[in-house]
Amino acid sequence: MSQVKEKKTRTTQKKSSFDKETYMRWFEEMTLMRKFEEKAGQLYGQQKIRGFCHLYIGQEACAAGAVSALKKGDKWITAYRDHAQPLILGTSPGAVMAELFGKATGCSKGKGGSMHMFDKENHFFGGHGIVGGQIPLGAGIAFAEQYNGTDNLCICFMGDGAVRQGAFHEALNLAMFWKLPVIFVIENNGYAMGTSVQRTSNVTDLYKLGSAYEMPSEGVDAMRVEDVHEAVAKAAQRARSGEGPTLLEFKTYRYKGHSMSDPAKYRTREEVAEYKKQDPIEQVKDTILKKKYATEEDLEAIIDKVKEQVEEAVKFAEDSPFPDPKEIFTEVYAEPDYPFIMD
Repeated sequence: MSQVKEKKTRTTQKKSSFDKETYMRWFEEMTLMRKFEEKAGQLYGQQKIRGFCHLYIGQEACAAGAVSALKKGDKWITAYRDHAQPLILGTSPGAVMAELFGKATGCSKGKGGSMHMFDKENHFFGGHGIVGGQIPLGAGIAFAEQYNGTDNLCICFMGDGAVRQGAFHEALNLAMFWKLPVIFVIENNGYAMGTSVQRTSNVTDLYKLGSAYEMPSEGVDAMRVEDVHEAVAKAAQRARSGEGPTLLEFKTYRYKGHSMSDPAKYRTREEVAEYKKQDPIEQVKDTILKKKYATEEDLEAIIDKVKEQVEEAVKFAEDSPFPDPKEIFTEVYAEPDYPFIMD
């Protein structure tokens, strides 16, 4: 069964009960993610952005639906496809773009680049380049929230390829055993780099992996932002009530290759075109127009506003300085807040 056909059999249609403000927010946030990533891809081609660069184009509903379902103070952690989340958590587009440029004004002070975005003030804990490395960290962050008696949770994103790592299973086991307030999210875009899910495991409904730990788990049509919001909201309620973690499989799709160096020849044009018929931004736009929440002109004005934001971010990055070479060894380790004695 092809990836596209399989996806269709999983799609669930739900009646949404979201208001105008929510839909307009979703449209603007997802448009910002899309336009920012499109510009990043263009700048990469001009060699203004270097190194690795993994774009989020097509997966915008995953982040937008999760943000609207959670609250300020909840912690976020993800893998290296990490430009979009900080953008809608409150990090300025300029700081994200400057980080892509390796500039000192970047959110990681130019030391992290595309794969290592961080923003402590907005509770974004990365951006991690090691496949699956962020999963036990997500469980650890949730443990800290539980230990400190807060009402916060951690949402931990990973790609479909990361579930083959032992760290995934170890983290799920401990999280369920200790009833940690964590939501594990598999962003299943169908391919671990260039290898389809069907070629790596007999279990292709990845949410079923949670059943080994008796963890509540479900698959979510993540091309629909409404479905993402509902699933995350339910998992968040469970986490905050002390019932423990949830595993969600966001069934999504990336329109571009794994990274900018990937021509994605392992997919057919027909497959990509089929998914674009389900484009998450177009679905939100159609709902807005159908419900008369806004006109085409209103939405075009939002698009123009976002484009201007992105251009301002590029100018900010261009005009920013590179880090001082003297900074190379600073902030590598945290300074201890207790007396430290060396023999």
